[in-house]
Amino acid sequence: MEQWKKNLAVLWVGQFLVMGGMTMIIPFMSLYLQSERIGLTDPHAIATWAGVIFAGNFVTSFLFQPLWGKLSDRYGRKMMLLRSGFGMAIVMVLMGFATSPWHLLLLRLVNGTISGFNPAAVSLVSVATPKERMGFAMGTLQSGGIAGTILGPFLGGLLADAFGYRPIFYLTGSLLFAASLLAFFVVRERFDRAAAASQGNMSIIDGFRQLSRVPQLMSLFAVTFLLQFAMIGPMPLLPLYVQQLHGTAVNLAFWAGFVSSASGLTNMIAAPLLGRLSDRIGQEKVLSISLIGVAFMFIPQAFVTSVWQLLLLRLLQGCFIGGLIPSVNSLVRRFTPDGMEGRSFSLNSSMLALGNMVGPIIGGIISGWTSIGGVFLISAVLFIVNSVWVRQTLVSKRTTGIQP
Repeated sequence: MEQWKKNLAVLWVGQFLVMGGMTMIIPFMSLYLQSERIGLTDPHAIATWAGVIFAGNFVTSFLFQPLWGKLSDRYGRKMMLLRSGFGMAIVMVLMGFATSPWHLLLLRLVNGTISGFNPAAVSLVSVATPKERMGFAMGTLQSGGIAGTILGPFLGGLLADAFGYRPIFYLTGSLLFAASLLAFFVVRERFDRAAAASQGNMSIIDGFRQLSRVPQLMSLFAVTFLLQFAMIGPMPLLPLYVQQLHGTAVNLAFWAGFVSSASGLTNMIAAPLLGRLSDRIGQEKVLSISLIGVAFMFIPQAFVTSVWQLLLLRLLQGCFIGGLIPSVNSLVRRFTPDGMEGRSFSLNSSMLALGNMVGPIIGGIISGWTSIGGVFLISAVLFIVNSVWVRQTLVSKRTTGIQP
């Protein structure tokens, strides 16, 4: 097997375990806060702490990703990959020993600070994969993260019922450690430290300024932010929306969970296929079509009258979402100056964390002003505006012969 394929296979497993581990604790976080060793009893305090603890990871991740990106360009992506993987494994195990909400919050903040496995994996794959296979590699890597995101909460709920809450943290930490150990022995990176050091020690601010002069990168970062903002924003509201459509009949929790994960299911399947297609027809075309497709799938979601209609639209929307992140990652690699790949992908990861932070907050505010359906409509408008921006910065420049 060629080395880039070995890297892709190992990092797919790593993406799956990292995202699965991060989401595995979601179903029982509020219950964990009520456990005997932590002991919260007030419902308002439990809800507040659960929200703050969950968001803490994204706050520090947003702030520190550019630093790790700078260091990866100077010392190598594999080093940053292992730093993040082993570090998160230790933090996850420590969460199992927490005895107060403050312990959990501090550990989530630390976890966000040392995170960076995903951008390091994407950057490493991007520099090792042949250009003609870039879309396929990015789509395959994306499917690993999506699979972990979908299955994580499901497995977390099952394991928590079977073994209790604390063993889940120990198991997740062990799996993260095993994935990092596998990457240590199998993943190979061609990295010239002498050449990287000869480029000088550019500051984070100077690096951002240099990247911001590339308009294509700014529009691609906007796609990443908007994708997370628009997809995560309605998530806390979907169970309420399903309740409105389904009533208080039996299996309400099942339908709420099914609808919430529906787009992820088709995204996981579509991402490698659309990545392979983008290698043939171009990432710009797949990205433009996917943006429009996601936008127009949002609109009817505001007017559905049954859960089945909402479920079908979410499944169809996932097919278009599968063309976004792989295309964005491929194009980020193309338009990033050589030697700055780590910075670029880390900034992209910061935009993802920012979308995770502000999406639910703004979504809740918008739904209070309008309705849950209004959140879908505003998301559609934002995607359409972003598609115009992408077309002007990527497609138009390419057709007129302007090269990055």
